[in-house]
Amino acid sequence: MCRAFSQPPQPLTPEERNSAIESIDRREFMSFCAKIAATIGLAPSFIPQVAEAVEGAARKPSVIWLHFQECTADSEAFLSLSYPSVEELVLNILSVDYHETIMAANGFQAEEALKKAMADNKGKYLVVCEGAIPTGTPPGPGGAKGAYCAIGGKTALDLATEVIKDSAAVVCVGTCASYGGVQAQRPNPTGAKSVGDALGIPTINIPGCPHNPVNLVGTIVNYLLLGSLPKTDRYGRPLFAYGKRVHDHCLRRAHFDAGQFVEKFGDDGAKQRWCLYKVGCKGPQTYNNCPTVEYNDSTSWPVKAGHGCVGCSEPDFWDTMQPFYERLPNIKVPGVEASADKVGLTLVGAALAGAGAHAVYTFANRGKFDETQKKEEGGHE
Repeated sequence: MCRAFSQPPQPLTPEERNSAIESIDRREFMSFCAKIAATIGLAPSFIPQVAEAVEGAARKPSVIWLHFQECTADSEAFLSLSYPSVEELVLNILSVDYHETIMAANGFQAEEALKKAMADNKGKYLVVCEGAIPTGTPPGPGGAKGAYCAIGGKTALDLATEVIKDSAAVVCVGTCASYGGVQAQRPNPTGAKSVGDALGIPTINIPGCPHNPVNLVGTIVNYLLLGSLPKTDRYGRPLFAYGKRVHDHCLRRAHFDAGQFVEKFGDDGAKQRWCLYKVGCKGPQTYNNCPTVEYNDSTSWPVKAGHGCVGCSEPDFWDTMQPFYERLPNIKVPGVEASADKVGLTLVGAALAGAGAHAVYTFANRGKFDETQKKEEGGHE
C-alpha cells in the first residue's frame, strides 16, 4: 500500500520541466488576461479574445514614448509589469520604436529611430508621454520659451509638437503628463503644464504617481480589440479605471461605516487595520481603481499597506489635497462603537449615519464629482 511512497521522486526531464514552467506561465498569463478583461469592464467570455489580442498582435501599433519633466517612475512601473512582461510588451505586443530610457540606440542613432518611426507609421502611431511640459522662459539673454527641458537640442514643447502632430492618439501616463504633477505645483517656476494644456489637444490620461501599468495595458487592449480608445471622463481618464472613487471599493470601507478609525499612526486602530480617513486618507475624493487592481502585480497598494490615499490621480493634487495627514473637512463620520456588547444596537445607527454622511457628502460635492459621470457621453472616444 505504501510502495508508491517508498520510492524517491524521479527528477523531471528537461522537456518535462520546460513544459511545467510553460504551463504555469500560461495559467498566470490567462489570469492576467482575466484581470484586464475585468478592469476594462468585459465579461469573462471575452478573456480568450483579450488573450488573442495580447498574444496575436495582429495589429502591432508603433509606440513612441517621450520623456519630459518627470522622475521616470512611470517607466519603472511599466518595466515592472510581469504579465505580459516588458519584453513581450516591447517586442511582441507593441512596437516600441522610441523610448529614451530602455532603447539601445543613443545620440544620432536614437534621433534617426524617432524620425523613421514617425515616417513609417504616419498617422498610425501612438505617443505615450511621461512628464510635464515646461512653457516658461528661463531668465537670461539666452532664455527661450520652454527651455527648462530640452532633448536632442529641442525643447520639450517643440519636440512634443513635432511628434504628436502626425500621431493617431496621445496617451499620458502618470500625473505629471496628465495634469502637470509636482512640477506644476505652486509657484510653478518653470510654467509646467500637462501635455494636453501645453499643446491644446485632447489626450487619454492615465494619472497616478506612478500610473498603474494595468490601466495602460487595458487601454491598449481596448484599442487592439475595438480599434478605438476607451471612453473617458471630463479629465481624460478612462472610465473603466477611474469611474469610481477609491472610497467606494476600499478594503477598509466597512470600518468607516462602523465608525472605526485610526486616530494616529501606530495606535490600536492602525494595528487592527481600521479606516485611515481621520489621518488624512483622500479616498472619498479620489477616482481610481487602486483597491481592485493594486500595484506590483497585485501585491499591495498604499491603503492596504497602512498609508492613506493622497489623491495622486486627481488634477492638481499637490495643491488641492494637502495637508496629506489631516482629515477632509466637512464630512460627517459614523459614531464609534462603544463596546462589543453594544455593537448589535449601534450597527444599525452607525450604518444609517454612514449612509447619511455619504448622502450629505455626495450632495454637497455633486457639482464637483458628479460632473465626472455626466461627462461620460461627452468624453473622448
